[in-house]
Amino acid sequence: MGDGQHTTPPSLPSSPGFWRSPVRGVRFTAVLGVVLLGGITLLFVTGLVSYAAYNPGLAPVNDKTPGRGWLGFYLFDWPTDPHWLYRLTQGVHVTLGIALIPVLLAKLWSVVPRLFALPPARSLGHALERLSLLLLVGGALFEFVTGVLDIQLEYVFPGSFYPLHFYGAWVFLAAFLAHVGLRLPQAVRVLRERRSERRGEPAGDGLDSPDPAPPTLSRRGALGMVGAGSLLLLATTVGQSIEPLRATALLAPHGGGDPGEGPNGFQINKTAAARGIQPADTGEAWRLTVTGPAGNTVRLTRADLLELAQHSAALPIACVEGWSTADQWWRGVRLRDLAALAGADRDRPPAVLVESLQRHGAFRSAALRGNQVRDPRSLLALEVNGEPLSPDHGYPARVIVPAAPGVLNTKWVSRLTFGFGES
Repeated sequence: MGDGQHTTPPSLPSSPGFWRSPVRGVRFTAVLGVVLLGGITLLFVTGLVSYAAYNPGLAPVNDKTPGRGWLGFYLFDWPTDPHWLYRLTQGVHVTLGIALIPVLLAKLWSVVPRLFALPPARSLGHALERLSLLLLVGGALFEFVTGVLDIQLEYVFPGSFYPLHFYGAWVFLAAFLAHVGLRLPQAVRVLRERRSERRGEPAGDGLDSPDPAPPTLSRRGALGMVGAGSLLLLATTVGQSIEPLRATALLAPHGGGDPGEGPNGFQINKTAAARGIQPADTGEAWRLTVTGPAGNTVRLTRADLLELAQHSAALPIACVEGWSTADQWWRGVRLRDLAALAGADRDRPPAVLVESLQRHGAFRSAALRGNQVRDPRSLLALEVNGEPLSPDHGYPARVIVPAAPGVLNTKWVSRLTFGFGES
């Protein structure tokens, strides 16, 4: 899709003849725009849903985007059914975002002439369109670049990724809606028109070159290349959430098959060593402290926990980075039973603050809503797939909750405080 050469090319990008690729044109841009309209809308919705899944209004420890104000108008209590809900929404968000990269780059390439067009503004409407285009380009690049870097490198923006991505998404959305409002009527009209006399393009609009270079690729071929690139990225990413295809997830940080063998041989996001967990922390001296709403406190050893009623649940681990595991069989003590042990109502347990032994990294503590504690599948897990938890999977005890983001399934649990943060 590169620009061809000319014997006396214009020296300035603002010159009409500077951009000479015959691929550029209103119809080509409109097709890409319609694809992005649907794709980015779905990205934005699933991104908002992902933020709601953290229950940021429940407790400050869950809220990585403080000061959001009215931008949190849509937040709701995150459900526990279906148990694969977060696995689906975040998997779609990340996989679709990566697959749309070729479409986004092609769209930006197609509208480059508009960025250099002179005069900068011919009217108020044109000035608004140019401003929306600049914000749209900048916002799209910012959201996609920060998202991909965080997925691939993990914590490349320590402590700042959540607010950067959240507020950047709203800035991008404002520009996106303004641009769609200004350009959608023309895009729809262009797509409905039959091929005109001149290569099927409506005249003008600053995209189709007045002096095009000899074609090396048709517009249909260019669209095919963009589609093939998106399919390639999809094929090398989607496996991180679909068990039979995991070996194809070459571009996913947790792709390429299970890391190890045996009952504990499934994906791990943070290891015990990386979070400062020492063998002595989880040895014979370990105790779980459980505090109830009235201040009743119980201290339990792992042996004490194993003597309580044990229950099993088949649940996945789903991470904000888009990867997830298949359902694993967890076994342990129901959270609502531990709440009752500390004096709470077993049938209507309150929210709980879960604290971890980990010394480094985010989410050393996290809060769960009462509906999450109440679900009979919500466990303080002691075993997985018939064997004790490994150190990297949270030994001696970890939380597992249906439909919750992986970071809320706290590992190396040391304390449960019921009645925290919820009236």
